[in-house]
Amino acid sequence: MTDDGAGPVWAQKRRRSGSPPVVGFLVGLLALFGTLVLVLSVMDRSVAEAGARVDGWIGKGLEMVGGATEKAPEAAEKAADEAGQAAEKSGEAVEAGPAAAATGMKKAG
Repeated sequence: MTDDGAGPVWAQKRRRSGSPPVVGFLVGLLALFGTLVLVLSVMDRSVAEAGARVDGWIGKGLEMVGGATEKAPEAAEKAADEAGQAAEKSGEAVEAGPAAAATGMKKAG
């Protein structure tokens, strides 16, 4: 034992040496992808056919993302127009506020 008061070796916290968690995550994804290609190549009896199948999946995914990004500016412009119209209506309601509320209460009463 040492005289620094740290306690027994087995009770001390160990410093973890190694790579950051992001590296482990990327290595895991790579291993998963490799396993997928290996299984597909056994099923298709060809690594080239397995690669073509994976390429097809990636192509479909990119088409879906590409279609969504092409429509995004139009949707944003429509949403901005609707928000502007709603703001104009709320501004008109604030300007007419007390007088309109009093008139509405008289009609209801």
